[in-house]
Amino acid sequence: MAAESARRARRRPRSGPAERQLALAGLCAAVCLVAGGLWVGYVVSHLGAPGITVPAHHLAVLGSGLAAVAGGVLLHAHRPGVQLGWVLLVYGAAQIIPLAAQTPVWVEVGDPGVVGAVVVLVSAGYAVSGPLWHAFPLWLPYGTLPSRRWWYAIGAVAVWILPQACYYVYQPTVFGRPNPLAGSTVASRLRTFDDRLHATQLIVFAVLTVLVILVPLARTRGVSRRRRQNVLIGLGVYLLWDFAELGYYFDGQSTAAFIAFTFASALWTLTLAAVVVRDGSWRLDLAARRVLVGLLVATGLVVVFVLVACVLSTMLMPGRRGAGTLLLIAVVFLLAAGLPRGVQWASGVVDRWYYGSRAQPYQVLRSLAGRVSQTVDPQEVPAVLCATVSDELRLPGVALTVSTRGGERPLAAVGERSGSGEGFALVHRGAEIGRLTVAPRPGQLTLDESDRDILRSLADQAAPAVASLRLTEDLRASREQIVAAREEERRQLRRDIHDGLGPMLAGLRLRLQGAAAVDDPAQFSGALERVADDLASAVREVRRITDRLGPTALGDYGLSRALDRLAETFSGADLTVTARLQPDPLPDLPAAVEVAVYRITAEALNNVLRHARARSATVCVRVEAEQLELLVEDDGQGPGPGDPARPGVGLRSMSERAAEIGGSCTVDALGRGTRVHAVLPRRPACG
Repeated sequence: MAAESARRARRRPRSGPAERQLALAGLCAAVCLVAGGLWVGYVVSHLGAPGITVPAHHLAVLGSGLAAVAGGVLLHAHRPGVQLGWVLLVYGAAQIIPLAAQTPVWVEVGDPGVVGAVVVLVSAGYAVSGPLWHAFPLWLPYGTLPSRRWWYAIGAVAVWILPQACYYVYQPTVFGRPNPLAGSTVASRLRTFDDRLHATQLIVFAVLTVLVILVPLARTRGVSRRRRQNVLIGLGVYLLWDFAELGYYFDGQSTAAFIAFTFASALWTLTLAAVVVRDGSWRLDLAARRVLVGLLVATGLVVVFVLVACVLSTMLMPGRRGAGTLLLIAVVFLLAAGLPRGVQWASGVVDRWYYGSRAQPYQVLRSLAGRVSQTVDPQEVPAVLCATVSDELRLPGVALTVSTRGGERPLAAVGERSGSGEGFALVHRGAEIGRLTVAPRPGQLTLDESDRDILRSLADQAAPAVASLRLTEDLRASREQIVAAREEERRQLRRDIHDGLGPMLAGLRLRLQGAAAVDDPAQFSGALERVADDLASAVREVRRITDRLGPTALGDYGLSRALDRLAETFSGADLTVTARLQPDPLPDLPAAVEVAVYRITAEALNNVLRHARARSATVCVRVEAEQLELLVEDDGQGPGPGDPARPGVGLRSMSERAAEIGGSCTVDALGRGTRVHAVLPRRPACG
């Protein structure tokens, strides 16, 4: 069963649209990763070449771009299709791809058509990344915009930024080459617009910064304290990034300003992803796992590629090509041989990072078995189970309850559970004996399906151990019920004596004292009659009190005669009740058994009279060596054949009276009528 649950947890697929969204995000990230790797490899292999200084200087942007891409993939892994995930991916791609494309133009490509295409690509990249950079905080704290109308505001910012983004279009020289687009009409108009807007750039920049800070602050009203803290951290890092960008804008030639901007950019994107991921919890399925493993392997290959490029850049020189070629072949062979092991290693890293023990269901079961085997006291098994579930699956709250006659009783609990949580039944021999209740992780509304499979397996494994504890809890609950019932009976008895019989006896004492002082025989006789009336009332009160302690008929007539009188009492014009006793009269029985037989019979006949519309009913009592069997059958209108009787107060009362002394009582539907069947021990477990 555990193996099947583990297999289901591993092979359960994500729905089609979500998987396509995640696959597309992974493809975008892979393109950015390859472009960045080629960029780095090209710079390393051309160190010292004319024009390589500027592309090498631009490598500082690669950190912020890859950080944005990584953040976008993480968001898609948790919530496929989320807006902020695509924004980060597009922003990262708009930074990396244009800068990577212009690198060979700086060094060796001078074709006018290629130069013009790269100019257009770079301008498009700035036109996309600029508005997104200004609008990043608008997606906080939920990863979506407040409404669709905010896209119009972002579009207006894009229009304002467009002349600045197209700076390279109207420059006579770009990338160290003549610009084939500089003399065009479009270029001249863009230059005119940029000159006019230049004076207002700082003011608009400040207004946009204030606006994008106020919007997410307003959206944090009513959210949790943790989410509000995440938003404040993200906004603080964004402001740091904002000031670094401003310094770089006015002092772009300063290396310190450029490094500060790049560091702030990377810090902002990583913080943004961490905030949203932390708030959205760790939720990955098989599709997300495949994408992350692929990206991790791709990252490793890119790193190896860059290292190989660094080595070969000094070896693939004129006169040394033979050695370099052999080395290149050897490196390719080693990469191919180590790729399967690399994929396996990457899978393990992703599993440990995101899933914990969920990726290895057998490990959770082994951990539980190991902890239980080291537990000396069986009473500690529930606590061990809850601790294992909480530790291995990283769940915030776990509780274990057991079903007893008195209802659900808690056995152990770990952590805190906000809300009702999700329950998993512990089934032993076909009956539910308890329930394992767990709380979802912060940010999750429900558990993952892999969590459910593992928890079902854990519940199945723990059910036999909890079943033995259920007997103990049943006994404890029964004792508590007996003690509570006894104390309640004593309280009622004290109240009856104090409030009823006590005042009567006190009044009799006063009447007797008054009668003793009367000299007139006529008045004395009247006083005695009043005393006799009060004594009769006192006797009736005593009978009422003793009847609550046990049926009066049992004390007056015994069980056999009491059952006959009970049958006569319920018999009438519309109902005939017959009592059959084996043997007749019945032998002496413990008081608890006699009271249970009498009360169950009375309740059963009462149900017949009130609900069954029966013409006849039969009460059969058979006493054997070890047990007593009671049958009450009627020919009235009971539930349909095979249908269980609805458990009302009377039926529960009969079952509880039988269970109190170690017996059982069931109610079954006949072809016509109903049968109450009680089996009681002759020597009750508690009397």
